[in-house]
Amino acid sequence: MTNYAQDYKNKLRTPDDAVKIVKTGDLVCYSQFAMTPPALDEALARRAGDLSDVTVKGVCPLFEPQVATAGTDSFTYFSCFFSPIDRRLAERGLCYYSPNNYGWTPVHAQRKYSKPANVMMVMTTPMDEHGFFNFGTSCSDIRVLCDMADLIIIEVNDQAPWALGGEQESIHISKVDYIVEHSAPLPTIPSEVPASEADKKIAAMLIEEIEDGACLQFGIGGMPGVIGKLIANSDLKNLGIHSEMMADCFIDLFEKGIVTGANKNIDKYKMTYTFAMGSQRLYDFIDKNPACAIYPVDKTNSPERIALNDKQIAINNGVEIDLWGQVSSESSGFKHISGTGGQLDFTLGAEKSKDGKAFICMSSTKGIGEKRVSRIVPWLSPGTAVTVPRSAVTNVATEYGIANIAGKPTYERAKMLIGIAHPDFRDELIAAAAKQKIWRRTNKIL
Repeated sequence: MTNYAQDYKNKLRTPDDAVKIVKTGDLVCYSQFAMTPPALDEALARRAGDLSDVTVKGVCPLFEPQVATAGTDSFTYFSCFFSPIDRRLAERGLCYYSPNNYGWTPVHAQRKYSKPANVMMVMTTPMDEHGFFNFGTSCSDIRVLCDMADLIIIEVNDQAPWALGGEQESIHISKVDYIVEHSAPLPTIPSEVPASEADKKIAAMLIEEIEDGACLQFGIGGMPGVIGKLIANSDLKNLGIHSEMMADCFIDLFEKGIVTGANKNIDKYKMTYTFAMGSQRLYDFIDKNPACAIYPVDKTNSPERIALNDKQIAINNGVEIDLWGQVSSESSGFKHISGTGGQLDFTLGAEKSKDGKAFICMSSTKGIGEKRVSRIVPWLSPGTAVTVPRSAVTNVATEYGIANIAGKPTYERAKMLIGIAHPDFRDELIAAAAKQKIWRRTNKIL
């Protein structure tokens, strides 16, 4: 420890001194989600006017990155998954989106599909006695990006949890160029997102689809909390967790003995994830907890690896679906909402799993101002991104039922989707199906 302590002292800088290594034209990559580094971000923003043409990459930050608003002549900021903060910045022309399939990002970095970072800025835990810093709640592709980067600055936060992992969850001091220190609680999101009546009805249907020994993945949104409560009050047993996101709802299931991981074929007895985002209770729970295993995202989100666990259940939210079965979960027209994430990864993985099931969930309608519109639409409007192609969609759930459109011809899947649309829009959708010539063999529309 003595040598490591001296190395630490030699590399320790103030944030303002550390960011002096950034040059005009550089690409700077931040660590992600709750581990976005605030002190380094603020210090870099203070160099506005000094620098030009610096690109900064983030992923779903839970605070507003100062570089985004510091000056567009100095910094261009983009995000690989929009948080609500990124979304508001984008509406002001201060944030751009980088489309990516989450599970592919480490491979893309290794193949240099995009420019390697000139400077990585990564929040970590304090160093252990062996000289390692842990990436805390965000493993994702951070180690690969560090391996590809020219320079690495870490922001040590003594309030970050140490996430025990499967691999690539830490970095050694010998690989680090500069160290800064900044102590602050990690940003949180509410442990329970308010659930609509539609969410509650969908959750009640989904709980009937989960069997003893199933392995769960939940996406972001209100649905996990609702389903989690139903599972907590059920007699289900020996559930497992293999998810990209570790959520608050898993804690109660573990503490009640419902989640054990005993039936998992890989990572047995472990709750597997690649990032955690939630309450302080969640961050405290994962700290040095051997029941949890954080992995890089190409491991958690590999469809082949997901499928190794039997009865994998993937539950994710959609924004809208058209009558052909194309799902968008990230945009509505030219308005970008979130990102591709790992929805396609887990849809494919769950369907490859023995007795697995994948669900895309959405309320049948949404509000736009004072107007209500259908989420099941005749066709996706221009600018809308397809997150899950029609060839990969299986179960679609609204408060009016679950439609398994996999393997169905176009006219039958359109009929099934109209059957779970809000009744007020069904006639309109039937007319739209006729306009698009979605025919039965008898030439009768639906």
